[in-house]
Amino acid sequence: MTRAIGSSLPPMEWLKSFEAAGRHGNFTAAGLETGLTQASVSQHIRALEDRLGVSLFRRLPRGVELTADGEAYLPHIQNALSLIKRGTDDLFGRPSKKITIAAPASIASLWIAPRLKAFSRSNPEVEVSISSIHRDIDYDAVESDFQIHYGNGDWSNLRSRKLFTEKLVPACAPQLLNQLKNKQEWQNQPLLAVKGFRDGWQEWAKATGRVPLASPKLRFDSFITALHAAESGAGILLCSLPLTQKHFDEQRLITLDKSPYTMPLGAWITWPKEQRMTRQQKDLIDILKSKPSERN
Repeated sequence: MTRAIGSSLPPMEWLKSFEAAGRHGNFTAAGLETGLTQASVSQHIRALEDRLGVSLFRRLPRGVELTADGEAYLPHIQNALSLIKRGTDDLFGRPSKKITIAAPASIASLWIAPRLKAFSRSNPEVEVSISSIHRDIDYDAVESDFQIHYGNGDWSNLRSRKLFTEKLVPACAPQLLNQLKNKQEWQNQPLLAVKGFRDGWQEWAKATGRVPLASPKLRFDSFITALHAAESGAGILLCSLPLTQKHFDEQRLITLDKSPYTMPLGAWITWPKEQRMTRQQKDLIDILKSKPSERN
């Protein structure tokens, strides 16, 4: 055989026949897999050998056997076909049926939930499962595609995208504010806080130059519960502006200070560095980074 001159690729049908025949060691079996006759597979292989100028198979009384050139060529074709298949599936193929997210309960309820309508509208066949996290150790007990963490975005074993920067501001229900003779008297009202390694109040006072406040008298195990208490008029809550903006827009809560504390940390969606992203997963991340009004 004379080696072909030129840079054009062999037809895909020839390469698929070669890959199947090389894997099965039999033209008939390759034909059954690819939906071709044994004669068609044989013609494809012969045409490919003529194009390449080498023998890829030894024809045996029963079946075929790869030559040295065939053995060297097969893994390259298998890798290329596999790459094409993965790319096609990711972009146009059947999407993942389920995407799982582990997130703090407050973010799951106040940030993720309002954005799910937009995702479901563009990905109706995908199920999104959300696990609420109350403690860091809970992440280890839940298998998930994505996790939402507070931090600076620097995790050595994770990729991440920022959802929002945390901003804190004191707020209360309108009925509580109406009971005060002076708006500045709010500092004498019961303070609400969420249990954890910090309550945020002293950090807010220090960062905004306010007088240090008394320790909170009412503590809750979740921000959601504390938020309901604030809406009922139980006291003053240091609210996360990104999570509660709708509450202010609807005047369920009233801002008591015009100096929000912008924290150095924020909320990030994370996933393992080795994880391959599907189109649906990328779409979900984009939607979670957007404002609900931009999608709904």
